[in-house]
Amino acid sequence: MLLLFLKCALLGVIITAPVGPIGMLCINRTLDRGFLAGFSCGLGTAVGDASYALVAVTGVAAFTETISVTKLPLAICGSLLLLWLGYRGLTANLVKPAKIGAGGLFATVAGTFLLTVSNPATILSFGALFAGFGLLDETSRFGSVLVVGGVFAGSLGWWFCLSGVVSLARDHLSETFTSKVTRGTSYLLIAFGVAALGSAAYTLVT
Repeated sequence: MLLLFLKCALLGVIITAPVGPIGMLCINRTLDRGFLAGFSCGLGTAVGDASYALVAVTGVAAFTETISVTKLPLAICGSLLLLWLGYRGLTANLVKPAKIGAGGLFATVAGTFLLTVSNPATILSFGALFAGFGLLDETSRFGSVLVVGGVFAGSLGWWFCLSGVVSLARDHLSETFTSKVTRGTSYLLIAFGVAALGSAAYTLVT
């Protein structure tokens, strides 16, 4: 059972580690608002990853049906959210670290959860990797709990490390450099949003 948990934790890291729009957002929020804000991005992503793991272990048919029904509307919502987050990053105060309250942390968790479940790459990766790791055969209740818990732990562990490293580096960077990196990640978020919105629009017209 421990081997199953560790295998799923590794799967959570593999799915999460490639730096994409959520990675950029995590770096952006950590530089702008500190470790807790960056880690809250990771928490939302880990919850999204665990949700897909839960859907995947219910069976291939249910997983496929969920993808077909939710993929396009979630992709559009995720694209618009990326554009909004990028815009907010560019218009925020990029010199003094912004304060963030409990409401802001909750909004960050909710936003990154939406981005995670709306990312087509994440959806397809889960299907392929679950099959490759032989996890679709884990149909027992306890095995399913280990699968979901392992994916959540692996994903959250990665975001904890990323947020921690960026937060430590932030304390040794000049305010000018931090502002430039924050602005750069905001532009990347907008670019990701435009690309994702274009992909969704292409799907609608074809």
